This record gives sequence, structure tokens and C-alpha cells, in this order.
Amino acid sequence: MIAPTSFFSDYGCSVRILEETRILQSHRHNVTICTYRNGQDLPGIPIVRTASIPFREHYEVGSSLHKVAFDFLLFWTVLYRAIRRRPDVIHAHMHEGALIGLVASGLLRIPMIFDFQGSMTSEMLDHKFLTKGSPFYRLLRWLEERVDRRARVILTSSENARRLLIEEFDCRPERVLPLVDCVDAEQFRPALESEKEELAARRASLRIPDGRKIVVYLGLLAPYQGTDALLQAAEGIVRERQDVHFLIMGFPSVDHYRAVARGRGLAAHTTFTGKIPYHQARDYLALGDVAVAPKLSATEGSGKILNYMAMGLPTVTFDTPVSREYLGDKGIYARAGDAESLAQALLRTLAMEPDRARALSRELRQAAIEDYSWERAVHTIRLAYKTACQAPSNVL
Repeated sequence: MIAPTSFFSDYGCSVRILEETRILQSHRHNVTICTYRNGQDLPGIPIVRTASIPFREHYEVGSSLHKVAFDFLLFWTVLYRAIRRRPDVIHAHMHEGALIGLVASGLLRIPMIFDFQGSMTSEMLDHKFLTKGSPFYRLLRWLEERVDRRARVILTSSENARRLLIEEFDCRPERVLPLVDCVDAEQFRPALESEKEELAARRASLRIPDGRKIVVYLGLLAPYQGTDALLQAAEGIVRERQDVHFLIMGFPSVDHYRAVARGRGLAAHTTFTGKIPYHQARDYLALGDVAVAPKLSATEGSGKILNYMAMGLPTVTFDTPVSREYLGDKGIYARAGDAESLAQALLRTLAMEPDRARALSRELRQAAIEDYSWERAVHTIRLAYKTACQAPSNVL
């Protein structure tokens, strides 16, 4: 696997890579992950890292010119490892990984599949790294199209992403397989009655006052993730109800958003935890009464929604194709990008009758178990490998 990120980090794309690796290992596949210098090592996961760059030791997330240097080092790491081990398949994540994988695939005649997690140029626009009219945008859009069309097989993290590739990037439908994000429902499970004292102690350690309803958020903190909209909505909610607390878990820019919350008069109604280790995420989500997923990106997946579903948390989200795909009629939706609409949707959910909330919780968890299991998804990954091994060679 090619992972052009700081694997493992406690957020979306790393979680997908980890869970895919674990399920493949359980089906007796040998997986080695080639990734950047930074990131957490995990027991039982073979990881090969690039050399470090002295002037950018602490890179974690986001678009950056330094990624060009990281990806150059990653290419040589992948090529050296592939020459030594001669893998059956190169499984490349994201566009940088797919570009590296296509070159290595062409040089060594090893089949490659592309694990698509969103449009590269759209993500750069979301991160304010590019503007749509710039010549760099046009160049990168051309490169993105070329990578998409040259991959033998593409796995997409949502049906919406599959439609995007077919309709906007002219990819052949038979080469694009949806591998919708999944969740480990044994790890992410609702709180038990026997955990009541433990949950109360955790709540106290976070200084959340008794008697408050808790709205939980888990993910990156950034404008395109909807963090600004969430805090704007929280301000309106607290004006109407004083018994609500927002537990906001994630990184980066924690100090910035803590200051924004303070400026909106939310200091007493928000707790920012910073980064939460993935293996502890469930324990903190278990404190929640309602979950929120205000992501604004139109092309990326939103795996946090599946974690919320497995926890049985009523979930409020902006009305986007990906959110609709995951939640269907079990979601509570706000107009995309509209903070006031988000506030009203959260207020309605917080006021939901207890019987209705319990029934919705059961429905959400059941959907997570039945429709978003990695045990089901592994068959799609293996089909992609088989298809790639039988397809004719394509190189850049």
C-alpha cells in the first residue's frame, strides 16, 4: 500500500487505510504500508517510512508545498521496496499515491489499484491552497484527470465519488468500484449501564457540568470541515438553551478555535480535547447525546458519520450527497453551509422525545452493522485486486 500521509494519524484517511489493512490481514493477505516519515507505528502493521526532511519534521495534515518533497522520497521508498519484494498488487491511496503507483506499476509491470478518497483539486480548493482560476489549478486538474483515467481499477469511498469519477472525469463505469467507508461496530458501540461511573468520571475530568446535554464532534478542525459553522450554530443554541455542552474532539488549530469559541461567548459551553487517539475515540463519543458532522466538502467521504451510527448517536449533518448516502432517512439534515439551519436541526434533535431517540439509536446502529461492515467490504477489495491482475497494462 502507498499511503501519502503521516500514517498512522488519528483522522479519516489513516483510519480507512488501517481498517482495510486489518481486514485484508484477517483474510491472509500480506500488506506492507509505505508512508511518510511521521506517524504512529502500530502493532502487527508492517510500515516502511521515508527519510525525514529536517526543515519540516512535524508535518501532519493538509496541503503543502513540502508534500512535493515528501512524495519524491515516497516514490523512491515504494520503488525500492517493490523491487525487493515484488508485490502482487500496488494499492495506492489518494492521487499522490496513485501517481507514484502508476509510475512504479509501469516500470515493474505490477498491477495497481487506486483508492480514491476525494478529488485532489477540490481538496486543495477546500484547504485554500489553490484558487480555481490559477494556472496551477488547471495543471493539477489535468494531472488528476490523467491519473483517474489510467488506473486499472478505482475504489471509491462513496457512491457519490463513483458518480463524480464517471460523470466529471469520464472514467469507465466498469473500472470504478464503490468501497464505501465502513466501521468496526465491535469497537464503536453504545455505552453500557455498567460504564455509568466510568463515564461520569470522564465527564468530570473534562469539566462538563452535570445536567447538560452533550453534542459531540470528532474530526479535523478546519473551515471546510464546518468547524466555523458549528461554533456559529453553537452560539445560537446556547442563547436558547443553557443546558447544552459541545465536546469538540480533534486537531489541528485547537488554540485558534478555542479562541473563536471564547469570542462567541461559548467558553463555558465548549470543551476542546485536541487529538483523541483512535483507540480511545469510542470512550469519548460514549459521552454524547447527539453527534454533529458539519463537513462542507462535496467530494470527500465522512467516515465519522459511520462511527456515530455504530454508537447509536442521533446525527445532525449538512445535507450533502455523502451524508444522505450514509444516513438516508435516519439523518437530521441542515441546509449545506447554513449555520442557522444547523442550529435549528440540533435544537430539534436535542428536544427529541426519549422513546423516539432510543428507537433512532437502535436503527442507526443496526444500519451500521448490516450495511457498513468491513467483513463485507473485503470482498470488494479482493475483486478489485483480481480485476487489476487481469486487466491490460496502462502507464502514464
